[in-house]
Amino acid sequence: MPRALGRRAPQPQPAVGSEPRPRGRARSWLPPYFHRHVGAATPFFRTGRSLRGIALICGFGVWAFVRSGTGVLAQEQRWQAHVQSTYILQLKPGFRAAYSGPHSLSAGFEDSYSWTTTLMLGVRPWSGAGLYFNPEAAQGVALSRLTGLAGFTNGEISRTAGPTLTFYRARLYWQQYLPLGGEPSIVEEGENQLPLHSTSRRAVLTVGNLSVLDLFDANRLAHDPRTDFLNWALMTHAAYDYAADARGYSWGATAELFWDDWAIRFGRFAQPKQPNQLPLDSRIFQHFGDQLEIERQFTLRANPGALRLLGMRNRAVMARYEDALQAAKRTGRTPTLDAVRTAPREKLGVGISADQDIAPWLGIFFRGFWADGKTETYAFTEADRSLAFGTVISGRPWGRGFDRLGIAFARQWLSAPHRKYLEAGGLGFFLGDGALHYGAETLVEAFYAIPVLPIFELTLDFQHIWNPGYNADRGPVMVFSTRLHAVI
Repeated sequence: MPRALGRRAPQPQPAVGSEPRPRGRARSWLPPYFHRHVGAATPFFRTGRSLRGIALICGFGVWAFVRSGTGVLAQEQRWQAHVQSTYILQLKPGFRAAYSGPHSLSAGFEDSYSWTTTLMLGVRPWSGAGLYFNPEAAQGVALSRLTGLAGFTNGEISRTAGPTLTFYRARLYWQQYLPLGGEPSIVEEGENQLPLHSTSRRAVLTVGNLSVLDLFDANRLAHDPRTDFLNWALMTHAAYDYAADARGYSWGATAELFWDDWAIRFGRFAQPKQPNQLPLDSRIFQHFGDQLEIERQFTLRANPGALRLLGMRNRAVMARYEDALQAAKRTGRTPTLDAVRTAPREKLGVGISADQDIAPWLGIFFRGFWADGKTETYAFTEADRSLAFGTVISGRPWGRGFDRLGIAFARQWLSAPHRKYLEAGGLGFFLGDGALHYGAETLVEAFYAIPVLPIFELTLDFQHIWNPGYNADRGPVMVFSTRLHAVI
């Protein structure tokens, strides 16, 4: 299922819980921990407007879900509505650090949270077409102002802009299916997907405002931090610097061709005007992010699987690490990317992704990606090579068939010039300890998800990270998480 992830520029934020406690808190029907972590101490929450807004979105979603005709024949359903809400709380104990810099993960205890609510609307204006609109609200406070890691611990945190709830448009796009023959096929109803009868050979055109990850690298087992693994390095390739604004969305178009068990898709999307910022560059024929993916669906002993080959080509006004090092050598100063971000440059990458069910209750996945690493990270996280693999198991073997247990490993590396830049004291968008004793950043994540109600799931998650920010002089880091996810 399509989801989107992105990045928010590091901004000064108050420490969680440092805001003054408003008078009269004891009379609130909400527990004190909600006020601390969901931001009731802000003026926006004191007025109650945001809670009423969220309640209105959820109420409309329930009404629309009932009225949209879920369960009717595909050709009868003309519109749909779903609503999701996800709250993630994270606790990070203190850890060993020989030193810290401006963009380091804090060595002290920290807590963090994110809260997102999305209304997913769809309408079919004519046969084979779908128009989708997603208004979204987000709020949260990141660990260490979203610095100090390549594999950040919460894939939802980039949508947030601090402890004040923010409303924005997440998606607004049009999609058209064009049958080309083959066996009859039914596209199932889902979030941002109207059901329809089609064929195994078809073309699909998607145009508008959405996320690159809605269509590319759709690994079934590790893709969505609202339901799967939380870490950025496990929701897609860590080294896949896909075009997106700070929240993970962009404008663009994708053409897909499905031919029985094969699929090929090409998409072009707008880059941000500046690295990891919200404003997008409208000059999509000059500055862009291109991706080409070939996918093969197959079965192994009657169990479904898929293999994907992904290529990336980015073009934007980007700084080169080698240029920054040479400039610093001439001036005798610390290298900086800002001084050499002067001309359009290209960044190339290629990756492979696979997922395979071994049994009805057991699935495995793998990802690997290589990027040239010559230019700065522009829209995702600071990684130039990445590897990830893991497994997701249902609770069927121990009598809880709807529970899920996930365990995964991820490792990411830097290119030689990127590494030298950080060793010389340079600051990346997310990284910068002032010095660097290089080591590949490595992490293990495990989660256990329990469906409490048909529409509500509770997840407990643990992450262990070695060499945070590629620095062997810091860490290891542990992060404990609780996720609450509801969808209608």
